[in-house]
Order: sequence, then C-alpha cells, then structure tokens
Amino acid sequence: MVQGERLWQRIMELGEIGKQPGGGVTRLSFTAEERQAKELVASYMREAGLAVYEDAAGNLIGRKEGVNPDAPVMLIGSHIDSVYNGGRFDGPLGVLAGIEVVQTMNEQGVRTHHPIEVVAFTDEEGARFRFGMIGSRAMAGTLPPEALDYRDVEGVSVAEALKRAGFDPDRLPQAARKPGTIKAYVELHIEQGRVLEEAGLPVGIVTGIAGLVWVKFTVEGKAEHAGATPMSLRRDPMAAAAQIMAVIEEEARRTGTTVGTVGQLHVFPGGINVIPERVEFVLDLRDLQAEVRDRVWGVIAERAQAIAKERNVRVTTELLQDMPPVLCSDEVKHAAEAACRKLGYPPFWLPSGAAHDGVQLAPLCPIGMIFVRSQDGVSHNPAEWSTKEDCAAGASVLYHTVQQLARGE
Repeated sequence: MVQGERLWQRIMELGEIGKQPGGGVTRLSFTAEERQAKELVASYMREAGLAVYEDAAGNLIGRKEGVNPDAPVMLIGSHIDSVYNGGRFDGPLGVLAGIEVVQTMNEQGVRTHHPIEVVAFTDEEGARFRFGMIGSRAMAGTLPPEALDYRDVEGVSVAEALKRAGFDPDRLPQAARKPGTIKAYVELHIEQGRVLEEAGLPVGIVTGIAGLVWVKFTVEGKAEHAGATPMSLRRDPMAAAAQIMAVIEEEARRTGTTVGTVGQLHVFPGGINVIPERVEFVLDLRDLQAEVRDRVWGVIAERAQAIAKERNVRVTTELLQDMPPVLCSDEVKHAAEAACRKLGYPPFWLPSGAAHDGVQLAPLCPIGMIFVRSQDGVSHNPAEWSTKEDCAAGASVLYHTVQQLARGE
C-alpha cells in the first residue's frame, strides 16, 4: 500500500544530516543538525498534506484532520535525534513511515473518523543531557522541573538549550495533552536485536516494553602495591566488582527473560601496578515483568553484600533510574495482528528490551509498537541497517494498523 521507494529515499536523505566521517550519524537535541533535520522532515510532512507545527517542547507535529476534528487524535511517530555516531534507522524510520502512511491515505482519498498526527519527539535518546524522552515526557505532563537544570558536557542546561532553539522553558507545560485527547499511540521501530532475524520474519508485534533499573555500585577497598601485597592480605575492590558482575550474569540468566548489563566501569586510581582503592560500575537490569526484575535485583544486592563481607570491602549502591515496564494495548496489538494477516505476514510477538517514548505516553493513552527486522541486531552503531523491503513491510503493517484504529468512533 505504501510507496517503499519514497520512504527509503527519505530515510537515506535524512541520514545525511549529522553524518560522521565513519558513516555514523550524530544529531543531538537543540543543535543546528537537529534543526536542519526538523526542517527537512517538516517539508516531507507538508508534501504529505499535513498541517505542521512545533509544540512548546519542540516536538515536531504534522496533523491530518479527521471527519470529526474534535475526536481523540491517533498519534504515530518516533524521534529524529540520535546517539553519538549512531545509525540512520533508530527513530527516523518511525517518523518517516508515519508520514508515508498519511501521505498514502491522502493519495488514496482515505478519510478517518479520528484526526491523525505524526510526531517527531524531542530528545528521545538523552545523548546530550543524559536524560531522555524530554518531548514525550512533556506531552504526558510528567517532565520534572529539575530536568531543565540538567547540563551537557559543555555546561549548557536544558533550559538554556531550549532558549537558544527559540523555545520558552516557562511554556513547557503547554505541551501536555489532557487524558482522553489521544486515541492511541503507535510506533514503528527497528528491533535493535536479532529475534526477528533468527525467526526469518520482516516484522513483529511488540507485547510490551521492558522496565529498567540503573544502579550505580561503588566498591571501596584499600590501594596497595600490586607486587608487595600478598593475595591473602588484599582488600581488592576490583576483584569484588568482578565477582559481583558474575553474579549479575548468573542471576539474569536464571529467569530466562531478564537481561543484566554492566557497560560502564571506572577504576581508581587506575595504575597498572596498584591495587585499586575504589571501583564504580553501573548495572542496567531489565525485564518485562516488574516483579521478576525486582526479585533479581534483590538477590544481586544480597549476594553483593555477602561478597563485600567475604573480601573485606565496602559496597554501596545508588539508584539512578527506575522505569517500570509497560504492556502494549490489546486494541493496538489486535489491529497490528489483523494488519499482518491481511498482508500475509505471520503474526509474531516479541517484547522490546529497549525503552521508547511509548513508556512515557502509556499513562495518557493506549500504546503499541511494530518492529522491523534489524540486520545482525546492530543498533546505536554506524552499521545499523534494515533493508528497503523490510522498512516497506513495516510501514505497510503500520498503515493498516493506523487505518483500523483511526476509522472507528
């Protein structure tokens, strides 16, 4: 139903903005690159026949009126900001496919009861300020006031960045939507994993978005000479940290659904021939069921303290973020299932391990997601890739899903 070639050309064109020497893309929020990207996406929206505007949070929105302009809005989209040196598809696929869906509807004379809006949310990734989903939090009315004080590596705050981009931080509450004003939110996104590839399928229906906790561990011991201190006398925080990381892997594997990752590690003082004095690392723990995730975390915390006692070191933890899991709406899932069957794709269900803007919108409206196959499961990387055919397949499933949801009263 959709024009896959047009969608592909737009993905490739948008991917040139913020392109890095190695082929990756860097488009951080409230930068010149993001503004250029917004202007290009806005031009696509206008070509599709949408009325274009930006709300108080900088969310770029294109609107197609419904038969009843006062009916709740059918919302589709994603984001166009990126991580540092990321890929072309993470975020832009959902925005550009949303535009393609509405443009195809307009070209075919399809009218819906509900208005449809395509949104490019502000700063989903959080790469610049280390605090993501600014636009969707603002739309949901849950953006905390202290978020305006978060700063980037150059010391620029969110509030200052908003001002430089032409927005008034004091007007942010105006971006909030009232309960009952959004029919549903549906997002097309690359999977960022290998499940669909292993199944040999181009598209999948997301059952829910896993909840995450980020916990900072600080392990303190005693810095001593690496050569002169017998193994039996050491208070080595690095050895304890390694043992705790092994526990994390063991306990996450035990459930079959939980994933635990340590992707950040700092060792002090960091000398080759010095037993460390302090080690810091951050745990990323996720599961689609909050009770399972929390139970795993409880076991990890208990075993970490036992390791600390055994090795005569001190272990403290700090909760950095706790994001509850969100289940996708049955209504959206059923519409996506019907779309898959209509197009000849076997419905395939899978969870999202990565967080998305729908997490923030879930208290406001029903949410759902459709995944597109990722080559080798690579994402947040210049090698991120989904084929033209798979992108078109996902956009076609999105088309029929949105049409069904927006048609009814």
